[in-house]
Amino acid sequence: MASISTKVGNFSLDNPVILASGILDETSGSILRSIRSGAGAVVTKSIGMKERKGYPTPVISEISTGLLNAVGLSNPGIDNFIEEFKNFPEKKRTIVSIFGGSVEDFVTLARKVEGAGFDKIELNLSCPHVQGVGSEVGQDADLVESIITEIKERTNLHIWAKLTPNVTDIISLAKASEKADAYVLINTLRATGVEIYSRKFVLANIVGGYSGPGIKPVALRAVYDVYKETGKDIVGVGGITNWQDAIEFFLVGARAIQIGTALLYEDYPIYKKINNGITQYLDSEGFSGLDEIVGVMVNDGTLQGH
Repeated sequence: MASISTKVGNFSLDNPVILASGILDETSGSILRSIRSGAGAVVTKSIGMKERKGYPTPVISEISTGLLNAVGLSNPGIDNFIEEFKNFPEKKRTIVSIFGGSVEDFVTLARKVEGAGFDKIELNLSCPHVQGVGSEVGQDADLVESIITEIKERTNLHIWAKLTPNVTDIISLAKASEKADAYVLINTLRATGVEIYSRKFVLANIVGGYSGPGIKPVALRAVYDVYKETGKDIVGVGGITNWQDAIEFFLVGARAIQIGTALLYEDYPIYKKINNGITQYLDSEGFSGLDEIVGVMVNDGTLQGH
């Protein structure tokens, strides 16, 4: 049987399927359930300096090709988060997502995360619907570089940089983030929706993030472009709902994938379902391990010899 273990930077995973930030990760209990249901790792909801309630409802709208959401980065704040997770048994398989409005915010959050016993963070540089943080920070290449440089110098954390797709030149952002241990590509796309009979926007915030199957081609293109240019480790995310989608991301350069919206369709069994499909694909195509297919569509142009 083919191996589906993988390595992202210096983080070794038994399998490549990771819970994405923002879905079924509001509590330590729901995060632990994902791990026990077969996730190789989990990413927490994005945590900021202080407790944040987020936007008024409605914050989520289901559309034919995915979801629109504008939750507004609601979170308990770093101190409450640390208190809840102080006895969490799976810290080594947990990546803590953090967001801030300045270099010092990110550094403070990172140091608190490390002090609480975690060793991996994901920098939310890409939320598309909250002013002063997320993609507003993530579009400033110099600021992104400074954030990562300072965290590297002042902690021993393993850093994933989640980059915004809402730019014309994601390669420049990737190069500004080259000191990170890996890239996470992509976050949601900036979008809106309208209800024609009430003549209202479907989200209270008007603008939100678009996730789900409809954004997969955009995410694939970002992974392909960044991998081709940098060769750096990438975690692919965006529209992945089955094992076939996961394989597509591996072929263009991702070493692991994250799932979010798909959990709303199939719930916790999806982890094992995708992992089983990946294993069966590798076996049927004559590969001994996942590493053999990562980036072959970029390196060789075609899949040869199997």
